[in-house]
Amino acid sequence: YINYFLLLFVILESLNFIYNNSFLSYLLDFLSDNPILYFLILILLSFVFAKIIDLIFIKFLSRLTMKTKNSIDDKIIQIIHKPLYYSLLFIGFRFSMSIENFYLSSTFISISTSILKSTSILLWSIGLFKIFILLINWYSSKSVNSKLINSKLLPLFDNLGKIVIFSGAGYLIMQSWGINPVGWLASAGVLGIVLGLAAKDTIANLFSGIFIMVDSPYKEGDYINLDSGERGYVMSIGIRSTRIMTRDDIEITIPNSVIANAKIINESGGPHENERVRLSVGVAYGSDVDLVKTILIDAAKNSGLISEKFEPRVRFREFAESSLNFQLLCWIDKPEARGRTLDALNTTIYKEFNKNNIEIPFPQRTVHLKQ
Repeated sequence: YINYFLLLFVILESLNFIYNNSFLSYLLDFLSDNPILYFLILILLSFVFAKIIDLIFIKFLSRLTMKTKNSIDDKIIQIIHKPLYYSLLFIGFRFSMSIENFYLSSTFISISTSILKSTSILLWSIGLFKIFILLINWYSSKSVNSKLINSKLLPLFDNLGKIVIFSGAGYLIMQSWGINPVGWLASAGVLGIVLGLAAKDTIANLFSGIFIMVDSPYKEGDYINLDSGERGYVMSIGIRSTRIMTRDDIEITIPNSVIANAKIINESGGPHENERVRLSVGVAYGSDVDLVKTILIDAAKNSGLISEKFEPRVRFREFAESSLNFQLLCWIDKPEARGRTLDALNTTIYKEFNKNNIEIPFPQRTVHLKQ
């Protein structure tokens, strides 16, 4: 970039030399008598100066970004290269139209100026939007566990970025054409209120979907229970609704505004997806406590349904009115296996108790009739 600075310095010194000599006055007089040639030379110089300044700026920033570890800044420089070059070029075009004796009408100059401004604003808006999306994707990929930005929210940020950036661009473009956007904004505000009242349920679902994605009480693939009774796997989380697949292979679509206000039990949440199963059973007084514990442990280990990561345990909980109460504690790998596991354990335990003459008592009452 030092070479480019030296080249610019040489050009400026050459222009200074020409200015301090009579050649400049002769050249200006000649060009004034030939305005078309003067205009073409200025257009050519616009391309040259725009290219030189653009190269100096890009090369200078590229040298700075080479010192960083990531490539995000290099991509940003590539994005701003195009709007920077064309903005400098359009400045030269506008300056070229200001020469005397070219007989351009003020209307033509005004329209051309508005076109050049509008094009520059549009180019910078597109570049700014690309940088915005680039930063969002970069942050999302860098922060894998980020709750603020995830893959589901990227389309939302994409749309919000388009609305904000291009709305601002539209405002500036209207200003460049001499149009007062205040009246348009007032009309848009009234229209927004009308649409908001007409689509309040849709808007409630929209914001609830955003809050669910940010707060992440559950994710796709989790097994959840709602206080309204729905239970199943989360198939998809959309902006408007959440879809749940039940154990009966029935898909339930729940509006996000409903599910956001519901009590959610996420059985797949926590440090792992394994879930503990508690099975309570009572035996008669006089039963062999050690034998009961052995039967319960063997029933769990031989079922083939419990998790191998954790050892099953048995607890002697209490001396009840008519029974000794035990509780079998074991783990399953998937929440949906709870019902199948309890069925298998209950069946095995009942059969083993019958084989070993262990009685499962039931409440009994003695009634005395007074004669």
